[in-house]
Amino acid sequence: MKYIITLICLITNLNVFSQELVIGEQRLEPGIVFIFEGAIKDIVFPKSNNLDESLTNVHIEARVNWDEKNIPSGTPTGGFVPYLNINATITNKRTGQMTFIDLTPHLNLIDNFHYARNISLPGKVDDLYNVIFIVHPPEKLALSYHKDWSDSFTNKLFETTIFEYNNVDFEEIAKSSRR
Repeated sequence: MKYIITLICLITNLNVFSQELVIGEQRLEPGIVFIFEGAIKDIVFPKSNNLDESLTNVHIEARVNWDEKNIPSGTPTGGFVPYLNINATITNKRTGQMTFIDLTPHLNLIDNFHYARNISLPGKVDDLYNVIFIVHPPEKLALSYHKDWSDSFTNKLFETTIFEYNNVDFEEIAKSSRR
């Protein structure tokens, strides 16, 4: 019986750890997939650069990886796309109150490399929110392009792109806990 209870606890914890709210999924050429999520708040290091878990409602994430098909030659299928600058604006639909964040590179054992930030919602957890993600390609000095890439594509990975999502309900995620 003791082992069954332990197994149930492990399964329950695994489900809680994998719980995420998918806000939206997008694909940009040349084959980059964006999955925007609201995840359960977490402790993130260094603590000096990240909002403390006790002050956090949601962990906003952007998983950015190469697709598994129709990608440039030599591209690692499913590999992380580095050097992007991603911002998010979260607006409370009821009050109009807003918060603006820069998503920074994070690393964990569930998603591996991703862009994210702990946030405190600008309102109540049961309010609805509009979320805008602005995705900027790598800055000029952050990434160099070889001639073969430039000849096949351009000297820019993609143009700055805005993704908007309305009526996002963070309540279930905000009330969840990893511990």
